[in-house]
Amino acid sequence: MALRELPFRTVSGLCREVRPAVHAVRPSLRRNASAGALQEVEDSSSFAVPPPSKDLVQNFDPIARSRLRRQGKKQLPASRYQYRPPKYYRGPLHPHQPPPASDPVSREFQPGPFSLPRLEQTYQSTIAADILTLTYQHYPPGYRPPKVENRLRQWSGDSPYFKNRPLRGPRGRGEELRLLNEPRTFRNVPKITKITVHSMVPEAQENSAYLHVAGMILQAVSNVRATAHKARHNVVGWGLREGKYVAVTSHMEREDAHHFLAKLVDVVLPRIKEWKGVPGSSGDGAGNMSFGLTPAQVTLFPEIEVNYDAYPPKMIPGMHITIHTDATNNKDARLLLQAIGLPFYGKLND
Repeated sequence: MALRELPFRTVSGLCREVRPAVHAVRPSLRRNASAGALQEVEDSSSFAVPPPSKDLVQNFDPIARSRLRRQGKKQLPASRYQYRPPKYYRGPLHPHQPPPASDPVSREFQPGPFSLPRLEQTYQSTIAADILTLTYQHYPPGYRPPKVENRLRQWSGDSPYFKNRPLRGPRGRGEELRLLNEPRTFRNVPKITKITVHSMVPEAQENSAYLHVAGMILQAVSNVRATAHKARHNVVGWGLREGKYVAVTSHMEREDAHHFLAKLVDVVLPRIKEWKGVPGSSGDGAGNMSFGLTPAQVTLFPEIEVNYDAYPPKMIPGMHITIHTDATNNKDARLLLQAIGLPFYGKLND
């Protein structure tokens, strides 16, 4: 009651005088670690554990143990290598679910990345943002997209065979439904997924050295072991015989694909005389672009040029290069490759 009767300035001044005393008392209320607790922590450390016995140390021989396992006289511990993920994905309700691709146990696990190519850095810092800006389409709040009609046809008729059947494709022969274009967001900006390098060597049917040279060149250029392929049918016009090795292929992903594409754009293509570029008609409508290089152009790769004497000039093959992207049309894939540095000429195939 006495404080209420005092003026406001007097009460505030009194509180200022009391406040430092409160701060001086506060540290004494804290709890600090005592010497006894610290001693308990030291006593419970790992240094207090007794060392292994002499018999265990003398019998420890990992080389002999691995030799016995290779000979089949000793099995692996029961707690290791017992889980094998299912080979097929049978739906979300199946009791056995495959682990994610990031798990080393997964069949789809791939170690890495072990490097960050400059092309990938440029894509993440510049190209992806530019493509998003060029292809972005703004929809104001409240916008409702028009209803897309079913592109497949219904079965008409009273036949019992029409019940529960999947819808039919478009009318006409050879027509295929184009992929739908989703609204562009930062989640679906087109990017490089894989690069395939293919070389056709029909001379390998008579002389296998052509196949070996082509495989060595593809492996040196792509940093991926080449795979040989046999002819499936007899083709008289191309001189192919069934069952003979006639081609080699290399598939590059992730770092290998970015390194190869950067090397192709920065080193090989600028040195080709009078090279117009990639034909504008290239593209399969699903975001994949293809073009070819002649044997003389293949020799411009640094790996081939530095060891040119190791390859017979007459045996150096040409190659077809297919760049796979996750775009859904030729226009977006071409825009991505143009940003990377591949020029296009002629009529564009959209």
